[in-house]
Amino acid sequence: QLQLMESGGGLVQAGGSLRLSCTLSGSTSDYYAIGWFRQAPGKEREEVSCISSGADSTNYADFVKGRFTISRDDAKNTVYLQMNSLKPEDTAVYYCAIPFAIGVCRGPVTEFGSWGQGTQVTVSS
Repeated sequence: QLQLMESGGGLVQAGGSLRLSCTLSGSTSDYYAIGWFRQAPGKEREEVSCISSGADSTNYADFVKGRFTISRDDAKNTVYLQMNSLKPEDTAVYYCAIPFAIGVCRGPVTEFGSWGQGTQVTVSS
């Protein structure tokens, strides 16, 4: 059974940085693409970034391009989201998940599963 666990969230001032980690258990991460999502109170869950198996491709939402970087270390079964130049509007619970399409970042939120429990990111102004 695949399980994902996020960590690294916290409280940071605007302009600051955080690095989130998403660690997979139940299998090796090599085969899987992994995506990062976020959900702010009263809003729908939205995709932030995704990385394919082997890191052949990465996707970013327009609102994080140039500020966030996704990477992976399959030796540690972990995908990272480096978040720089954080803004108050980045405040949300951040989740990672695996797309049903094995190895590739494809599909909307509903095409992802094995969701982690989330980690809270709060950016103060």
